[in-house]
Amino acid sequence: MNILGSHTRRSFLKRLGLIGATAPWVTAQIGRAAANDTIRHASFGASGMAAADIESITRHPAVKLVAVADVDMERASAVRQRFPDVRIYQDWRVLLEKEKDLDTVNVSTPDHMHAPIAMSAIQLGKHVHCQKPLTHDIYEARQLTLAARGKKVVTQMGIQIHSASEYRLAVRLIQDLAIGKVKEVHTWSSKKWGDPSPRPDRADPVPPGLNWDFWLGIAQERPFIGDGYYHPGNWRKRLDFGTGTFGDMGCHIYDPVFCALALSAPLSVRSEGPAPNQWNWAINARIHYVFPGTKYTEGDTVRVTWYDGDERPPKDVQALLGEEPMPDQGSIFIGTKGVMLLPHIGPPRLLPEAQFESYPTPRVQGDNHWLQWVNACRGEGKASANFDYSGPLTETVLLGGVATHFPQTTLEWDSAALRFKNNNDANRYVRRSYRKGWEVKGL
Repeated sequence: MNILGSHTRRSFLKRLGLIGATAPWVTAQIGRAAANDTIRHASFGASGMAAADIESITRHPAVKLVAVADVDMERASAVRQRFPDVRIYQDWRVLLEKEKDLDTVNVSTPDHMHAPIAMSAIQLGKHVHCQKPLTHDIYEARQLTLAARGKKVVTQMGIQIHSASEYRLAVRLIQDLAIGKVKEVHTWSSKKWGDPSPRPDRADPVPPGLNWDFWLGIAQERPFIGDGYYHPGNWRKRLDFGTGTFGDMGCHIYDPVFCALALSAPLSVRSEGPAPNQWNWAINARIHYVFPGTKYTEGDTVRVTWYDGDERPPKDVQALLGEEPMPDQGSIFIGTKGVMLLPHIGPPRLLPEAQFESYPTPRVQGDNHWLQWVNACRGEGKASANFDYSGPLTETVLLGGVATHFPQTTLEWDSAALRFKNNNDANRYVRRSYRKGWEVKGL
């Protein structure tokens, strides 16, 4: 089955309207909104992915961006040019205190601040779109899921490909048993959000416009280090602020696996790659999960393995692709009747190609992930990656990060109790303490 050609990330974003003109199906979606029904929206974060989230959410004609919080006033200047009337804050807590009429928010900050900001907004009854991974720590993900459910707010995690036709088709093919029941899955990303070197022993001047204390937020105090070590981008490599390559890409790439196989919490997780050092995540991970079997899998359990950096699935698994090249990121589903290759981001391919040449491929419509959430906030439809779905997905991904601290050790997971049954040392990574003065109720 050869479903069109491969899609690059840029072409995918263009199709969603982040680059260039809005696609026709997006126009049809937003045309349902009533022009006089205004949603008052605030963004936590002003640049980078936050800018993309702002641009995408405000494409809905019912949305009005009224406030933005960003710790770096220099990086917040662009949003002022785009939205001259927006009120800009440097402290997210002040924004929530003063902007009492908000309806919705997006949380698009470094990972360590997702939970405290999102939880504070949920407790005020605001609908929340939060970037992936949903949280930095496992306990935070569980608490956000419970809080959102209790407050009955509309939530969405920023795994936008979840709503795209490519991933929706992949889920459909697996659940239609196109390749039979799934025996195992291999997933990978070539990204290298890690750093084996020690933290530089120095303190650099804080750039003008940046409030370093606010940037640290719930994390423990430390000196600022320049040259991009933390801000604006390399925080993903640092243990206290990011979640490494797996945290960055796992919520995307594990998503169609988790959804298609209807997976629940894993039974165990095991890392066979390098451990992080005192400061930074490692690269070249190999993380093995064992999940309870489902009606889409063969046997009582199913194995799903993650690789990143230079690591890839074993040669015998790659050989199943035949002449099909290995993408830089993606998944291989091995079934009882065939194989499905799912590039990130691209259409699924059923292999061997000759076997599936006449397979009746269903037509699956994509959706705009951001506008789907806005419409759900207005009572129109549902958000497909709400926290009841994306919370457990995030917990699963974050378990892999914990496992890297204990190489060559199988960690048995008790999801109901949020603890490892056979390794008490690992339990200290499930939940961390917030810095004094930055505590948030419920976390």
